[in-house]
Order: sequence, then C-alpha cells, then structure tokens
Amino acid sequence: MNGMVEFVRTLGAARLAAMGAVAAALIFFFLFIIARVTTPAMAPLFTELTLDDSGRIVRELETQGIQYEIKNDGATIMVPKDKIARTRMRLAETGLPRGGNVGYEIFDRTDTLGTTSFVQNVNRVRALEGELARTIRSIDRIAAARVHLVIPERQLFSRDQQEPSASIVLQVRGSLEMSQVRAIRHLVASAVRGLKAERISIVDERGQLLADGSSETTSGITGMDERNTAYERKMKEQIEAIVTSVVGANRARVTVSAELDYTRVQQTSDSFDPESRVVRSTQTREEQSTTASTQNNDGVTVANEIPGNNQPRNPQQQQPQQPRDNARKTEEVVNYEITRTTRTETLEPGRVKRISVAVLVDGNYTKGSNNELTYAPRTKEELDRITALVRSAIGFNEKRGDMIEVVNLRFAEPAAIPPATAETGFLSMLRFTTDDIMRFVEIGVMMILGLLVLLFVIRPLVRRVITPEENATGALVPAAANVPALAPPSNAQVAAPPLAPQTPRAESDHPAARLIESAQIQGEAHQKSMQKVGELVQNNPHETVSVLRQWMNERTA
Repeated sequence: MNGMVEFVRTLGAARLAAMGAVAAALIFFFLFIIARVTTPAMAPLFTELTLDDSGRIVRELETQGIQYEIKNDGATIMVPKDKIARTRMRLAETGLPRGGNVGYEIFDRTDTLGTTSFVQNVNRVRALEGELARTIRSIDRIAAARVHLVIPERQLFSRDQQEPSASIVLQVRGSLEMSQVRAIRHLVASAVRGLKAERISIVDERGQLLADGSSETTSGITGMDERNTAYERKMKEQIEAIVTSVVGANRARVTVSAELDYTRVQQTSDSFDPESRVVRSTQTREEQSTTASTQNNDGVTVANEIPGNNQPRNPQQQQPQQPRDNARKTEEVVNYEITRTTRTETLEPGRVKRISVAVLVDGNYTKGSNNELTYAPRTKEELDRITALVRSAIGFNEKRGDMIEVVNLRFAEPAAIPPATAETGFLSMLRFTTDDIMRFVEIGVMMILGLLVLLFVIRPLVRRVITPEENATGALVPAAANVPALAPPSNAQVAAPPLAPQTPRAESDHPAARLIESAQIQGEAHQKSMQKVGELVQNNPHETVSVLRQWMNERTA
C-alpha cells in the first residue's frame, strides 16, 4: 500500500485529473454503446395524434409499463416494434385513440346546473357530430372524418321552417365507390331529425366533390350511371368466371357494354269476357185495353153535333150494342253484367335495351423438348362452345339487338411464371428482413467505433501515464540526472570517491583498439558514478524524494 501511495504521489495532480477524465469518458462511452445495442427497435404506434389523445395514450402506456418515445411535439408515439400489435389491441379496448372527436361523453364531465340552454344545444350538436364522425370512420377505406351539422332553431309563430343540412369532409385511403358515398349520406340523414340525404355534401381531402347537397338531378344521374356500371360489372364477373374455368386463369379478357332504359311506363288495360255473363236486373211491363164498337143509322148530321141537342132518343130507335175488342201488351227488359278485367302495369326504369359482349381468349401453350412454350390457336369448335356459354350467361336476345364477339388472339404478355417454393431448413434462418439488416449494420458500426476508441484513444493515454519519459536524445532520463549537490548530513561526511587507477595504455596504432580502450574507461566512470548516486540516495532518502518531486513539478509546469 505504501508503494501504491508513493506511486500515486509521484504521478502528480495533473496526471491524476487527466486519468480521471479519461476514465469518466470511457465509462460514458461504453454505457452509450451498451444502451444503444440493448435498446429495442422502436416503431410508430400512432401518428398525427391530437394532444388529448397523446396524453391518454401516454398515461395508459405508463400504467402498462411499456417503453415509449414521443416525437413531433406529441403527434407521434414510438414503442418497441415487437409490442405494436399487442399495444394497439389493448388501447382499442379502452377506446383509444378517439381521433379528437367529442361524443356524448361531453355531458358526463359538465355541470348541468349552471349551464344555459344555448350551451346545452351547442354541446348536443357537438356530441352528435362527434358520434357521426366515429361511425363514419369505422367504414373501410376511411382514415378520418369530420362532420358539420346545421340544425336551424324552430321559431315561434313562423310558418316557413328551414330544413337542416350537413357537410362531411373525408380522408380516404384510395378511392370510394358511389355506393359507399350514398351509404354515408343515408347514414347521416337517418341520424339527424328532419335531415334529407339530398341536403348532405361530401368532400374528400383533395377537395373533390363526392356528393352535392344542393341538387337532386345530379344525384339522379349519378345513380343511373352507378346502376349501369354495377350491371356491367356483374355481367363481366359472371362471364369471366365461366370463360376462365375453360381457358385458364388470366387467359381471357371480357368487356361488357349495356344500354339500359330508364323510362318509367305505366299501362292500364280493360278486358271483357262475353261468355261469362250474369243477370243484373229484370223489368216486366204489361198493358191491357178493351174497346166497344157502336153503329148509328142516322149517321153524322149537323143537328146531331149542335150543342143542346140532347133530346133523348126513342128507345125504339136505338140500335143493338156491338161486341167489344180486348188488347193486351207485355214488355220484359233483362239487364246482363259482362265480366270486365282492369289491369294496370308500371314498368320501372332499368330495363336492358341492348347488351354487347367482347371476349378475347388466349390460345393453347405446349412445352417442347427444350422447355420452350409453343403457341397453338384454339379451334372453331372451342370458340363456338365459349360463345354458347356467354349467350346463356347474359340471357342473349336477338330481337333487342344483342351482340357477342369471341376472338382468339395471342396475348402479348408472357406465360405466368410459377411461384418459387418456400425455403425450409437452415436456409430459412438466413432470410433476413430489411430491419434485421439495419440492426446488424448498427451493431457492427458500434463495435468498430469502440475498437477504434480503444486503439487510438485509450491505449496512447495509458501508455503515456505508465511509460517513463524520454529526453530529447531518446535515452531514458536517469532518476538522479541533473540532481543538484545534496547537502551532506551534519554527522557524516562523504569522501570523494578515489580515482580509478590509470591502466597502462596499450601501445597500438590500431583504431579498433583505441575505441575499445576508450569504451572501457567510459564504462568504469559511469559505473562509479552510479554507485555514488546509489549511496547518496540510500543515505539521504527524504532529500531525494523532495528533489524528485521538484523535478516532476517543473516538468508538468
């Protein structure tokens, strides 16, 4: 321990500080490398988050003890890559992220006692907008949604009432079909009282108008086009399913063009059945009359016609009474009801007026002896059979002008290459992903950097601390070199060393002999001086230590 203490004292304060700084730098450097290598790869958990959602997610991650990083001022949260799927499922159970929309939970954290009716109405609209946005966002291909509702207040003593309207902004992954747009409009219209689907406008993130909320004509035309397209797509899928089962997958191309009639026709027809009759009413009329015929011999005279000439005639002159005539008349009217049938037919729009189908099929390929594919066209019988299948699939009607064209041509694209078989065994372990390769590169760079620090930084510093210094000529500086004359102790006197006896000089004119003789003399002198210095150090240890400390302080200064 004394030797260690003396060694530390001989180093000096400057060298000790340098050694401490180097040691601290090395510790921090290796801690950084170890932390960097052992830190798992981070990947984005969620991006483009609001501050509200970021706070809730961070609180939940801290509760679950999951490591995380925050970037882009809280808009992006990073977690270990191997925990992304499980973390997302756990957060989904708690309803995170909410997407910044406030739903009906707004009424759970407000004080209803001190809230005015105006604030309550605003909160109700906000809650309804938030719930609709969440529902729309659950539809496939929709990343985000924002809903604005305009619900006018009902005025007292007002006859005219303004209808509500809505506008929706969608962030879409790819493109939406018109059926999905129409479904969103009807979904919102059904959720808001008094809102019609025609009063809803939908815009995507690129500013493209998906649905116009000011005109019904546009939506009607769009519906016709959509119906026509849907019918053509349906017929195309049916034809492709049949043809590809015969010629092979990706060996047929089908195009269908349909013309639909959107005219609405209403027909009414009446039909009568004369054979089927029923007596409705019967009317019978009967008349009977009696007349008497008399003959006067006097005949018709003027006297007989004069008024007042009513003298009774002589009974003897009266003629005998003639027989009377009886008349009888009978009428019978019978009314019959004939069976009548009234038929009213309404022909809805969308009838097929004409359909045209074009089918392009590839030929047959055979493999030769040199593994080359040889093309052979299809026979006429095969094309006729394919044509018959297409006729049956579309419901061919020659009267309405349907057309079917099946052509056999060689496709420009090469034959499909069979997929490569999956590697198994030891080779499957050597298949690395891009993330694995980047991880290996990062570890390799860290190792090379640590090795360079060890070789070019640590090694020279340690050598400089441990290795003794050299003088300008390159020879090691002796411990007692340049030592000033030490004061002899009071109780002892050190006698000067006797001079070495002079050896007779060899009489030789050879230069080698002279060099050897001079070397011997210098060696003897050096040996004697070393002995003298050793005796001084042994007799005066404290003074020697103080002299050495003085030299070291002068060197460092």
